[in-house]
Amino acid sequence: MRKIYIFDTTLRDGEQSPGVNLNTREKVEIAYQLEKLGIDRMEAGFPAASPGDLAAVNAVAKAVKNSTVIGLSRAREQDIDAVREALKGAQDPCIHIFLATSPIHRQHKLRMEKAQVLETARSAIRYGLKYLPKVEFSLEDAGRTELDFVVEMVTMAVQEGASVVNIPDTVGYLTPYEYGNIFKHIKENVAGVEKIQLSAHCHNDLGMATANTLAAILNGADQIEGTINGIGERAGNTAIEEIAMALETRQEFFQAKTSLQLSEIARTSRLVSRLTGMVVPGNKAIVGANAFAHESGIHQDGMLKEKTTYEIMTPESIGLKESKLVLGKHSGRHAFRERLIELGYELSEEELNRSFGQFKDLADRKKEVSDDDILALLEEKLADSPEVFKLETLFVTYGNEATPSAKVRLVTDEGQVIETEAEGNGSVDAIYNAIDQASSEAVVLSDYSIKSVTQGKDALGEVHVVLTQNDLSVQGRGVSTDILEASARAYVDALNGLIDKRKTYSNRVDYKS
Repeated sequence: MRKIYIFDTTLRDGEQSPGVNLNTREKVEIAYQLEKLGIDRMEAGFPAASPGDLAAVNAVAKAVKNSTVIGLSRAREQDIDAVREALKGAQDPCIHIFLATSPIHRQHKLRMEKAQVLETARSAIRYGLKYLPKVEFSLEDAGRTELDFVVEMVTMAVQEGASVVNIPDTVGYLTPYEYGNIFKHIKENVAGVEKIQLSAHCHNDLGMATANTLAAILNGADQIEGTINGIGERAGNTAIEEIAMALETRQEFFQAKTSLQLSEIARTSRLVSRLTGMVVPGNKAIVGANAFAHESGIHQDGMLKEKTTYEIMTPESIGLKESKLVLGKHSGRHAFRERLIELGYELSEEELNRSFGQFKDLADRKKEVSDDDILALLEEKLADSPEVFKLETLFVTYGNEATPSAKVRLVTDEGQVIETEAEGNGSVDAIYNAIDQASSEAVVLSDYSIKSVTQGKDALGEVHVVLTQNDLSVQGRGVSTDILEASARAYVDALNGLIDKRKTYSNRVDYKS
């Protein structure tokens, strides 16, 4: 059974999703989980983009022990030097150098002829190998590049000692037949191609990223590149979990598999969704909320008789549990701790006491507390930024013939109590106006969304906000059975994150590949 190597670019290409901006702590947290998942290679970022990104890549490089850590670089010496600096301390470093090769990029972006592109790439690979043991070279927009030039570029990369050559469908333009044929053509026409690994990197602009990647595997690709939950620029990247489960479920067809710990898929998906603020659609393959749900009477009848009538894989295989332990207000600390262990969390006594107190408060408001309720509460606390402000009380007045008003009381990390009252054109607006006055922070609410964590009239609600201030953008999250309270918690959480980021933020150079 042929092994397919997994190159995860959640921390780089995934972070390029509009509205996503991971800080160093969040990148390291995701990197640790990617290690648990068994990712072979992870691209931690683009060090030349900013001092902050360089520092974040370095933190990941030092933290990760069991995966290759990769830094992205243009075919420029200064970019390569930035990667060299960022990967200091990495146990298994690799540089990922890219240069566009398609006619449209050569003409309009690079303003280079083919010969210039070839020599620029050659020089970059040579320079990279002076300082780093491994180079992956990417032909950006290879999908729209002439096949003879693809062969010429790959041949050069083989001769110069690249370990991996990546053939990306950068704009998600190709069909599976066309994309697979590129790999077949390279295998048949590049001398020494057996010395390298060929990699597939697909975008999902036409919804074919997973199909194209599987076509590449069928035609000889050794490595696939993608992101958790398929996040990424525009319509996103190939979803790693979809490739992994396709190969696992259809082994007899593909004759290839990954070495991922598949039972970590669900937890990894949830972590990435929480830290990026990108909600996984309910109908998303593998990790969507409805992926293992059945409502049709015919489907339910089949499932009761034999699960394989409508399920080609099990929820347990990706780390989900079918059975749920129902907890309520009469449950004790021991039962709560055991349930957390079953869900994959082992907390310190201080964290346990804090989470148990929140659980008890919720249990007083709800008849039953589900696993999703517990996880939402727990992850909200684990994701906290240093609390400069803490929401102590909230009082809202609303009537359809009166102007909504809100009174909030915040407590600072120095113990100062600040109480303010404000009006707004709605209850949430009034709350946020009052918090703005109390915090003295001038911010813009860029995004506000609400979702139900669980079902029923007493469902736990989750509010996600994005605040911007000058060039900074931060996310905040709050959960409560009262959506106004959740809104206030999310806003205060974002303010704390903004203040924390402002202390360490360096001017970021926006980069899009």
